[in-house]
Formats: sequence, C-alpha cells, structure tokens
Amino acid sequence: MSRRTPEPVQVVKERRDAALAALVERVPYIRFMGFAFERRGDELTCVMPYRPDMIGNPLLPALHGGALAAFLEVTAIISLGWSVIWPRIEAGEVLETQPALPKTIDLTVDYLRSGLPRDAYARAEITRAGRRYASVRVEAWQDNRARPTVQATGHFLMPDQLPADD
Repeated sequence: MSRRTPEPVQVVKERRDAALAALVERVPYIRFMGFAFERRGDELTCVMPYRPDMIGNPLLPALHGGALAAFLEVTAIISLGWSVIWPRIEAGEVLETQPALPKTIDLTVDYLRSGLPRDAYARAEITRAGRRYASVRVEAWQDNRARPTVQATGHFLMPDQLPADD
C-alpha cells in the first residue's frame, strides 16, 4: 500500500490563500470598507484599518456603530463560508465554483465601549452549524483582545453547499 506524497507547504499555502481571496472578492463591500482577512491555518482574523471617515462621533472621537456592526457581520459571513470550503481545500479539491455565501437572518450587536480611532480586529466562533442554519458569535477588539469593543451574535441561513447562483 503506497501513500500519497505530501504536497510542498508552499503549494498548500497558495491554494488556501487563493481560496480565501476568491471568497472575500465575492463581497464588494469588503473592498469598499477596506477590511482584510489574516489566515492562520483554518482560523481567520478580520482587520478593519482605521480611516477618519469611519468616525461617527467626532467629539469623542468614536468609530461609527454601523461600521462596527458591518465589520462583525462580514467577519461572521466570511468565517462561515471559510468553514464550508476548508474541508474541500484540505482534501486537495480545486474549487471551480465557490459555494453560495450564508444569508443573514439576524444579528444582535452589543456595543461594550467606544471604538477608538485605530485599527480593529475580529474573530468569529461558530457555535452551531448545520446544513441549513448556523449560529455565530463574533468579538472585536482594538488594543487588547481581553477587552472587546463590540460583540455580536448572528444567525444565518446556510446555502447547503450549493454552487453560487449570483
């Protein structure tokens, strides 16, 4: 019985990065807002670089709550999409078409403290994921992950891993 020769690490990284880039590219709002995703294995961290036009209250100054909520929602959606394609990537499958992205049912945002005028980071934890429904908890922080700025719980309709039709 012969084993398959493992692929070079660089080839695996390139395949993962290309799949993530294709997933992120499907949401034009991500580019508009300047969000970026950093990947460490199967774990994603979303980065929202600070821009002065993201200030909602110039007297404090504080980041706009809508920008923070969008940041959390995008992080949840891309994390769910990543969780769907990750096993396929690891199996060595070349993705000809991306699966459809999850659709938001609801998102409850808890603003814990004012967002300072600096970069923010977010990670999603998928608390339940089935074929049709997923629940995600997202947390964003700025300087100290132990002191989150904003957090959210979202519920999403999963695309049942069908190819995208949009």
